[in-house]
Amino acid sequence: MTNSPEESGIRPLRWFMHVDMDAFFASIEQLDNPELRGKPLIVGQGRRGVVSTCSYEARRFGVHSAMPVGEAKRLCPHGVFVPGRHERYREVSRVVEGVLHDFSPLVEMASIDEAYLDATGLERLFGPVEEMGMALKRAVRGATGGLTCSVGIAPVKFLAKICSDLDKPDGLYLLRHEDMPRFLERLELSRIPGVGKKFLAALAALGIRSVPDVLARPEPFWERRFGKAGMALLRRAQGVDGREVVPYTPPKSESAETTFERDTRDRDFLKTWLLRHAERVGARMRRHGFAGRTVTLKIKYAGFRTVTRQMRLAARTSSTESLYEAGCALLDALSLEEPVRLIGLGISGFDDEKPIQLSLMDAMPGGESAAETERRRASLDGALDELRRRYGGAAVRRGRLFARDEAERARTESGVPDVPVRDRED
Repeated sequence: MTNSPEESGIRPLRWFMHVDMDAFFASIEQLDNPELRGKPLIVGQGRRGVVSTCSYEARRFGVHSAMPVGEAKRLCPHGVFVPGRHERYREVSRVVEGVLHDFSPLVEMASIDEAYLDATGLERLFGPVEEMGMALKRAVRGATGGLTCSVGIAPVKFLAKICSDLDKPDGLYLLRHEDMPRFLERLELSRIPGVGKKFLAALAALGIRSVPDVLARPEPFWERRFGKAGMALLRRAQGVDGREVVPYTPPKSESAETTFERDTRDRDFLKTWLLRHAERVGARMRRHGFAGRTVTLKIKYAGFRTVTRQMRLAARTSSTESLYEAGCALLDALSLEEPVRLIGLGISGFDDEKPIQLSLMDAMPGGESAAETERRRASLDGALDELRRRYGGAAVRRGRLFARDEAERARTESGVPDVPVRDRED
């Protein structure tokens, strides 16, 4: 009788886990406020906002993530709508990540609420892989005070992600190696990563509606018809996925953006939001020890046309003031053909050390050099960061933001609020 790979000692079977927190943002809100439990809770507010996530009670009415808030209110008029608390969500995400590292040295956080683990060869520590999955679920629930997650376990990465969605919420789905052919045969093409609506339509036009249909076409057909996308689909239909769990990938950029309740051409208002974004982006950069060189301004007009403009600085920076100045310079160069619906600010080029001859950073106030200005601003940013770390994010604000906040508060009290409907950070 032939021994299995595990029994023969050649090498253990590969196992990947995908851990997906159940309705993460909404579940945290219900955890922190027990009065919200059992209610159709929707994280997202504003006339133009979108749903970040919602509880399973709200999903029964057809509400789902990325849906406009207005449509969610129509489907679920008695729903409870709350604003997002992203710092709190990140805090809990870090707790979950810590739990996952107790089970595997190879953990890849795919997003704030989902992660991959390499569970290969860990049977000696945790028993059969399904028992490891159940132990992990219990550990997450205990560490977070009651939050649940769904776990998918499979021989390859993309199938683990698909499996985590098959037994939600609080489920576990194990796909064994010997069951892969039958599982793939029945798998809907829309569940395969990279197969969106347009790709599905193109496939349907060719009579390709299932995995067996994909496998019936030879490799040259897929390469000729769809190029890399076609070859990727063929490999997934064959159950092939060579990707490994990557414990940490440094971010290539940082950004923040805001969609407004009302469109505006008020440049002072827009610059105030650029300063807010520069504060948020700069603080995250400094917290992680990053510095970037290419500043990007993003504008979405009332008619939904989006424009981006970039500026390359003389040197890498994480300074709030430097980011703000660059964003303002880019905004000043725009004619604002229509009222603005959204404004965003980002920075990239973290590893860009190439010299530059001329930029915004070359001419600084007071006759000081760019390097001296950056050192002064770094000192100020460091002091503000430390005060916020000790006493909270609202402990200290720049004067320009304080004045604007006071003005907004006065308008709110008079019944004319001037507030954003949605903030987003990347």
